[in-house]
Amino acid sequence: MVCITISGHPGSGTSTLVNLLSEYKGWNSLNGGELFRQEAKRRNMTLADFGELCKNDLDVDRELDALLKQEMLRNDEQAPAIVESRLAGWWAYQLELEIPRIWLDVNEIERAKRVQDREGGSIESILKESEKRASVDAQRFLELYNLLPEQHEPYSHRIEATSLNPQEVLARVLEIVEALE
Repeated sequence: MVCITISGHPGSGTSTLVNLLSEYKGWNSLNGGELFRQEAKRRNMTLADFGELCKNDLDVDRELDALLKQEMLRNDEQAPAIVESRLAGWWAYQLELEIPRIWLDVNEIERAKRVQDREGGSIESILKESEKRASVDAQRFLELYNLLPEQHEPYSHRIEATSLNPQEVLARVLEIVEALE
């Protein structure tokens, strides 16, 4: 059964945190982006083509989110203990799962630097692309669910992680998790 959700904007360190937490606790995890990739593969589509389909057919997004919720409700050995996606905290909140729902706050410049370290490119182009993506995503989330991922409501904990290294973020999350064990 899911024990924690991790959410944040791209470049906020959610994947790094999930990897560290998974390794430390021996928990398995589910990445919303991985679900996206699996569904593209299942449909024999490239990621770009599948992304375009999602943009043009909001029912595809709804289907993916329904799959994510379904995984969050599983109660078997294969169920993910950690679920990472921008909307995972919202889904846990709406499903009334009494678990830590973490949002990582990282400012735009730091997120761009992290993306640059991972993928290359100029900070300016990354910021421009990030702004464009954020606008498109916000419009989509509002149209689909009348919500924005970063709204405070669903999260039990928000961690200001702009100036923290991955180990420091992990330590903060472990304090939260271990206080509930």
